[in-house]
Amino acid sequence: MRRKTVVIAIGGNAILRRDGKGTAEEQFEQVNSTCQQIVDMIQLGYKVVLTHGNGPQVGNILIQNEAGRKRGLPAMPLDVCVSESQGQIGYILQQTLENHLRKRGRQTQVVSLVTQVLVHKRDKAFERPSKPIGPFYTKKQADQLHRKLGWTMMDDAGRGHRRVVPSPMPQRVVERRAVKKLIRQGAVVISCGGGGVPVILERNRFKGVEAVIDKDLASAVLAGNIDAQMLILLTDVEKVSLNYGTPKERAIDTMTMEEAQRYMDQGHFPQGSMGPKVQAAILYLTKEHRGQVIITSTDSLLKALGGKTGTRIIRTDADRHRVKPEKVDETRFKRALNI
Repeated sequence: MRRKTVVIAIGGNAILRRDGKGTAEEQFEQVNSTCQQIVDMIQLGYKVVLTHGNGPQVGNILIQNEAGRKRGLPAMPLDVCVSESQGQIGYILQQTLENHLRKRGRQTQVVSLVTQVLVHKRDKAFERPSKPIGPFYTKKQADQLHRKLGWTMMDDAGRGHRRVVPSPMPQRVVERRAVKKLIRQGAVVISCGGGGVPVILERNRFKGVEAVIDKDLASAVLAGNIDAQMLILLTDVEKVSLNYGTPKERAIDTMTMEEAQRYMDQGHFPQGSMGPKVQAAILYLTKEHRGQVIITSTDSLLKALGGKTGTRIIRTDADRHRVKPEKVDETRFKRALNI
């Protein structure tokens, strides 16, 4: 099998459970099974680039910021907090992957890269902050923070007030050449954590901004920047569905980019759930000669790769016969699946 470069995006909640305490031990345990499957893919001959979310983790960092502020410690800006979460989660993934690789007798290097992602300083998202981050506040606290720090505050579904920040569209990954070089040298690369650190370009200088970038959209841009042949977006369901959560729910095995856009326009994929993943798939597939996108659950990664489950998104209807499930040696594949 020709060695394909694959970008795999995992969510922050796959690393830190919503009902967990947030300890380091919990996060190491949580990523263990995912890392095992990624190592299986490496053994099957894939060149893997891993991205990850950071929602729960950066939220905790912001809470720690607030606690420190009350003791007179300087709070870090959001872009620095995102970079901190990249190092924290990258370390957990990196060490877990390396331990599984060593257990299987492989000396593959795993590298976590603090990654900047360029956004346009005139992106309209800066005029309409919409992404809730950090802890909940009372209305009185929210008003004080707005006056003191200039934060945009918003009621979050009646649960309390939260800070909202812009979520601009990613343009390109600043460290894309470094990622490509590391891949050529045989490394497994962890990049674009939490969507990457958002930066703008002013007078030929990069500058961090108070914003967050959607992790799946950043993963799609990264996959394009490094000429990856496949993008895999992991979530908590095996397949994308139409009419999700209703009696008319129908799972999708394969859809074209045009069909995906039409379903999204019809409201099947809300922004709060499957929308960003489908949007990321379309973004990645827009240019010609791109491969395919698979959306599936974290524990179904290898089965989806072999066409056993998952939703496959392709460029055009003509690709239905051209783009097929991955063909791998049946014995090795069964061994990887433990069946």
